[in-house]
Amino acid sequence: CMLASLMRLLFFHVFGLGQQPQKHYGITSAISLAPPREIDHQYTNKLCDAMKPFGVFEDEEELNHRLAVLGKLNNFVKEWIAEISEVKNLPPSAISCVGGKIFTFGSYRLGVHTKGADIDALCVAPRHVERSDFFQSFFEKLKQHEEIKDLRAVEDAFVPVIKFKFDGIEIDLLFARLALQSIPDNLDLRGDSILRNLDIRCIRSLNGCRVTDEILYLVPNKENFRLTLRAIKLWAKRRGIYSNMLGFLGGVSWAMLVARTCQLYPNAVAATLVHKFFLVFSKWEWPNPVLLKQPEDSNLNLPVWDPRVNPSDRYHLMPIITPAYPQQNSTYNVSTSTRTIMSEEFKYGLSVTDEILQGKAEWSKLFEPPNFFQKYKHYIVLTASASTEENHLEWIGLVESKIRVLVGNLERNEYITLAHVNPQSFPGNKENRNENDFVSMWFIGIIFKKVENAESVNIDLTYDIQSFTDTVYRQANNINMLKDGMKIEATHVKKKQLHQYLPPELVQKKKRVSSELNRSSNGGSSKRISLDSSHLDSSTNTDSGTPISSPTSKPSKPTSDTDDGVSPPKQLFVESPPTPSAASAAKDQGMSIPVIGSKPPVKVKAPSPPASSSISTTLSGNVKPNAASSPKEEPNGLEDSVNGAPTKRPHSPTQEDPAKRHKDAEVASSDDGTFKEPYPPSSDAYTQGDGPNAVSKPIPTIDTSRTQRLPSMELPDASSPLPASNSCRVVKNSIKLALNRHK
Repeated sequence: CMLASLMRLLFFHVFGLGQQPQKHYGITSAISLAPPREIDHQYTNKLCDAMKPFGVFEDEEELNHRLAVLGKLNNFVKEWIAEISEVKNLPPSAISCVGGKIFTFGSYRLGVHTKGADIDALCVAPRHVERSDFFQSFFEKLKQHEEIKDLRAVEDAFVPVIKFKFDGIEIDLLFARLALQSIPDNLDLRGDSILRNLDIRCIRSLNGCRVTDEILYLVPNKENFRLTLRAIKLWAKRRGIYSNMLGFLGGVSWAMLVARTCQLYPNAVAATLVHKFFLVFSKWEWPNPVLLKQPEDSNLNLPVWDPRVNPSDRYHLMPIITPAYPQQNSTYNVSTSTRTIMSEEFKYGLSVTDEILQGKAEWSKLFEPPNFFQKYKHYIVLTASASTEENHLEWIGLVESKIRVLVGNLERNEYITLAHVNPQSFPGNKENRNENDFVSMWFIGIIFKKVENAESVNIDLTYDIQSFTDTVYRQANNINMLKDGMKIEATHVKKKQLHQYLPPELVQKKKRVSSELNRSSNGGSSKRISLDSSHLDSSTNTDSGTPISSPTSKPSKPTSDTDDGVSPPKQLFVESPPTPSAASAAKDQGMSIPVIGSKPPVKVKAPSPPASSSISTTLSGNVKPNAASSPKEEPNGLEDSVNGAPTKRPHSPTQEDPAKRHKDAEVASSDDGTFKEPYPPSSDAYTQGDGPNAVSKPIPTIDTSRTQRLPSMELPDASSPLPASNSCRVVKNSIKLALNRHK
């Protein structure tokens, strides 16, 4: 027995089995526990230096100013709750300890906010304080303070909010009423029990704080996480893939990807983590979900993300699951095109960081923006215009929130391989326009499929465009936003014609960096694309908190295009509110998400018109969507063909997000983690899996539809009639595209 014991001890000593296992973060053990080397610290310092010109760090004075503002706001909340308690006849002993507190979340709470960024905050009140009190008496209390400017309440948003500037700092303040008699200063929102007996609006409001706190709790080293996240957010903004609304990723999604990288390399410093970030996610097999922890069942009967229970969850292409209960997918807007583009960017980021860590390039190269306006031969210019500045701010907010619907329509066209929307909007060129109009433009790069067995084909984009405009006008009409002068135009232009819309420095080509690669799209897809990655400095950035005053270089002469000679761009669509007779058959539709899995999506070709020498996109004035091609809604949200190929040009209903009024009712915040999407329709709690393997296997698929919709109280019925407007013209021109399989 003694000999056996000695042998066992020797075995444990030799193989290290007697040592206490190191704690691991996340649902798997770490990939590497290697500590940082001296050179890793040097690369991290160089990374910080490369980020400083972009204004991603606040100085001590600005940080202290934010703390002072939040302290004052916290005092306002305590005073207001005490006043409300007195009005509601609470005894003086209860009033003295009733409490109340401000919690922060999003980028500020994570510690990665940029200069001039807003603060996402949550007002937590005890059970006797009503939401109506917050939007009435507290709103009036804020009005009385001279330091508070631009005060506005958005009570009818999916997540209700009061927005204001407090001594120059923008604040978005949500409200949650807890089932507690008082709110102590040491209250922790991470516990699931705090959600008991709350209404859904309070649960949504709490979600941002709970997700942010859980992310910070689940990372091994907060400082390494923060610096890495700053770098990845700056990279994503510079590369044009930072926008949850347009189908890319928002701030909380990027935070979770970085947090997962930190879990896999718990001892690495920021420079290494940035490189490992690209290594991990350039090879990630989507749609396997990214999870920071194993989901738990809290027995609160709240719907959570679970593809085994909720059929609609099976069609998410790039699921990144929030760690706080009720777990949700933060990337429900991702489409085939945006996933392809982001996958390409992960691969490019890996190639650049490889060069940097080999001493062949500087960190500044990672933050060079792509040359979007040299990348494609064909573009669709989407223009939103209004007659007054106030109307324009409302109108562009709504139009922008629906652009992903247009991208989805274009993706479903069998002749379109990819539709790439640039998140940045541009002021319109007022030539040939009414000088009093206010105009914004978005650009969508298009890759047309090369037809193998035909010299040319005819493509009709009428329905793709019209169903999008119908969606926008119907939404605007039902929320009483639609005003005279609000118009949408969709125009096809070739690369050589972009100078008619944009300043020369944006459309002129720079010299290609010799180390850049031609990269293909996701493996396993039948659509393989080579995306050009040459660079061009953008003039502005969609995130006002991240200025991009990078050094510019002299542009070279514009490059020639292989397309036909330059001709004036022709409008695909110029539409004011259509009459009901013009589109009574149209259904309000959402994005179509292709089949998930390794096999390429199967498309049933629509009957094509006879081939001719050009692609004719005919848009007549009285076109109605064909009943056979109109989007359908099945009782279970599934298409007719479940086990076979999808039906002709399958259209999938999606949930409609609330209109954004000057960014007051956004579809989803880029940073805050408060997703303005309803929870899935199922009320079943999460079903515990069988361990890590339960979530690492590919998710089974049924068809291409995505079915979640907002409750009828949140949005108008999709079948509601389109607004009638006899005073506004409807113009639908035809264009011809000289495309064939040889180009």
